[in-house]
Amino acid sequence: MSYGGKGVPVEDEATGLAGLLYEFGLLKRYKRTGWLVAGVRDPESIADHSFRAAVIAGMIAKLEGGNPERAAFMSLFHDTQETRITDIPYIGKRYLKAARNEDVTADQVRGVSAEVADMVADAVGEYEEKASLEAVCARDADKLECLLQAVEYREQGHQNVQGWIDSSLAAITTPTGKRLAEEALRTGTLEWVTRVLNGD
Repeated sequence: MSYGGKGVPVEDEATGLAGLLYEFGLLKRYKRTGWLVAGVRDPESIADHSFRAAVIAGMIAKLEGGNPERAAFMSLFHDTQETRITDIPYIGKRYLKAARNEDVTADQVRGVSAEVADMVADAVGEYEEKASLEAVCARDADKLECLLQAVEYREQGHQNVQGWIDSSLAAITTPTGKRLAEEALRTGTLEWVTRVLNGD
């Protein structure tokens, strides 16, 4: 029998990692519940949100002089805890005391190799501590993605999304994030299609 990190048999590490991958797969099915409050019947999944947030984080970090890969990486893991605590809407957070994301992550990565556990825990910890430029860019990306989604839902006829737009805009801190948010509010969600069709 061969052993991996922390003296755990390699076979057990693979089992733990496979379980974690299935667990993170729940993020494709779990919905972002705040949009239900806004009247969106079939809102985006947590994974939908995290994908675009990661793309945005990389872009913001690059333009802010940071490491785009690190910012995008943190964004991929910033909501993975919601497989266990779900996506609690802000109104619910007034009444519920959720575990710290770092603590949830520590439970999630128990049973996987130390290398993988440390990789995930470090990304979540850095994001939560806002200790680096990349973490700040990733947090801005989270808010900017929410703003973009709210604008898209508004264009689809959902009228109760202005609060999400306003709170997201107010939370963005980097110059690049602010500039992108202002442009997103000025630009229609499908203007890019017209530019492509016109050869721009």
